[in-house]
Amino acid sequence: MLTDTKLRTLKPRDRVYRIADANGLAIEVTPAGSRIWRYRYRHAGKASMATLGEYPAVSLVAARRLRDEARATLQTGVSPVAAARARRTAQAERAENTFGAIALEWLDTHGAKLAAGTLKRDRSMLDRFLLPTLGSLPATSIRAADVLAALRRIQDRGIVETAHRVRALAGKIMRYAVATGRAERNPVADLAGALPPAASTHFAAPTDPAEVGELLRAIHGYNGHAVVAAALKLAPLVFVRPGELRAMRWADVDLDAAEWRYTANKTGTPHIVPLSRPALEVLRELHQLTGTGEFAFPSVRSRRRCISDNTLNAALRRLGYTTEQMTSHGWRAIARTLLDEQLGFAPHLIEHQLAHAVRDPLGRAYNRTSHLPERKKMMQAWADYLDTLQVGTNVLPMKRRA
Repeated sequence: MLTDTKLRTLKPRDRVYRIADANGLAIEVTPAGSRIWRYRYRHAGKASMATLGEYPAVSLVAARRLRDEARATLQTGVSPVAAARARRTAQAERAENTFGAIALEWLDTHGAKLAAGTLKRDRSMLDRFLLPTLGSLPATSIRAADVLAALRRIQDRGIVETAHRVRALAGKIMRYAVATGRAERNPVADLAGALPPAASTHFAAPTDPAEVGELLRAIHGYNGHAVVAAALKLAPLVFVRPGELRAMRWADVDLDAAEWRYTANKTGTPHIVPLSRPALEVLRELHQLTGTGEFAFPSVRSRRRCISDNTLNAALRRLGYTTEQMTSHGWRAIARTLLDEQLGFAPHLIEHQLAHAVRDPLGRAYNRTSHLPERKKMMQAWADYLDTLQVGTNVLPMKRRA
């Protein structure tokens, strides 16, 4: 029988050797000095050996307990080695089925479809709000109350809007878990109405025609970098999302056809922007500066990157507009309001041009070419209207519904 005193005095030799304890347990000493617990047994008529750990991390008492558990397994007709392999497999499967593992897999799978800023935000929300509390839990065991507890901690910090975003992210991950067979249902769906509504926030933008005219005059007086000046001038003419504008690629622009075709960031669907005559004028001048590169609006630091997400807002600040007065995203609100209220275009045409999800009376999503002739007329009328505002001409509202 082995003792702790004898174990501590074991010395390495030139070759591996073993000293028996009892009932198949032995300590194996390697030339490198490692002392490894082995359990020798016979199963199905064949001699086998299981590893139980290394001394002193696994003590003599612990090794004897592990040996007894292995003997009990053997008496059921199962090899201790096979049982240990099955346990490791089950542990690995459990690890793959945790919320954290599924969340990271979801990011890997869907990350390429997300805008860089959205991907960064989702990863940050995961790391800060979901993984610390839910990451190690199997997806099958997560309850609505578990998710709500994580959301309440965010809510208690006074950032209710973030709590809503985190709830939406958790819902996407759990839907993915259901789709991949690692959860039976999505418990996040049960949290509808569990959080207080987020305060309604809107991107700052003037919608009074006279104020819009002042803004346009300020933009056309901008004396900064030529690429930034072009982006400022083009933004009101196309009213796309700022991230889509700054990432405009020349390969997507057809100056002859007067169209810009790309995939909308938010919806991931193809989109067409008809280019009015003023928009084409801006782009043709810009093409002389940046047309040999990939991006229409390259960064001043590297032509292999587009301008940053803060460039246009910084330019507006330079023009004297605060964040409460105007943001680069604000042109979308301006266009939505004035195209409807001042020019009288049908809301569904405006929504199409904003790259929002618009459905026909049967509930089917319109494709990118829907109402394209009417949208081309609308974009030219919009450009003409902006021109009148810029020069200060009085424009009477046009009550039309195209």
